[in-house]
Amino acid sequence: MTFNRETAVSALSHARRELPDTSADSVPTHSRSPFFGFRIAVLIPCYNEQATIAAVIEQFRDALPESVIYVYDNNSTDGTAAAARAAGAIVRPETLQGKGNVVRRMFADVEADVFILVDGDATYDAASAPEMVRILIENSLDMVNGRRTSEIAAAYRPGHRLGNRVLTGLVANIFGNRIRDMLSGYRVLSRRFVKSFPALSGGFEIETELTVHALELRMPIQEVDTPYRDRPPESSSKLHTIRDGIRILRTIVVLIKEERPLQFFTALSLAFAAISVALGIPLFQTYFETGLVPRLPTAILATGIMLLAFLSFFCGLVLDTVTLGRREAKRMRYLEIPTFDGMVRNPPP
Repeated sequence: MTFNRETAVSALSHARRELPDTSADSVPTHSRSPFFGFRIAVLIPCYNEQATIAAVIEQFRDALPESVIYVYDNNSTDGTAAAARAAGAIVRPETLQGKGNVVRRMFADVEADVFILVDGDATYDAASAPEMVRILIENSLDMVNGRRTSEIAAAYRPGHRLGNRVLTGLVANIFGNRIRDMLSGYRVLSRRFVKSFPALSGGFEIETELTVHALELRMPIQEVDTPYRDRPPESSSKLHTIRDGIRILRTIVVLIKEERPLQFFTALSLAFAAISVALGIPLFQTYFETGLVPRLPTAILATGIMLLAFLSFFCGLVLDTVTLGRREAKRMRYLEIPTFDGMVRNPPP
């Protein structure tokens, strides 16, 4: 059977008439979501969360029925992937171990206007998600951080509370005091945040990197309280307080070096200078008393350390200029991505 041009056009026109009208005016008012026109993605990184993942998916589907739920399985040895798939989520694998590696993959793969990043352990409150999304969209924010509140000691252990306060306080003193729960795993993010975020961390220190990225680019952000629950008895935490705390502290130090090189290398320079002066004072005392410098190796060491002090300071000056250029480039990339006003395709009446 052959088709000429008139036949093809007629068939295409008929097919178009058969398609449902999905414009804003054609959708009944009672069925429209408060977030109609926005693509919302729930991103759940998972490692051995078979016991809780189905409940998490169900809770977020009830809270945000218009959202698309993605579960990225990070080499689980239980039935996490099968349970997530059975619950209706889109399941994808990530073989590089570590939460940071999973978040980097999710941010690269998933396209949406609003991203909800949450753990799959059923400790975060899905019912808070609509309000967090509303705050993000109405105020044109780039991040809404879920600050954990809980009266259950087992849910938020004293060691974790103390470590969070110390690490959050350190970041606040260096980068800005705008976040009180830096290590929260519950965040609502804009598209321009996600697509401008480099995601260099490999493990649980990804939360620190997310926070510093927002603070360093002076993004509009907000923090809201959200209930935090204990894990179910059959679920175990993957967080190791001391080991992961050291990794997070190391990440903070690296970020200070990368983002605040002048302050970092000035502090290093002052430390070297103090050591050099401490070594040199006895030598000067002996010299003024006898006119001799009997400990020549110590004098050479003190001189070398003082040279390192000056070298560190000038390295800080040079790297500070380089960092400013990098920050400007990141800011320009961030500004290239449309705001929420540019993303609305079918706004409700």
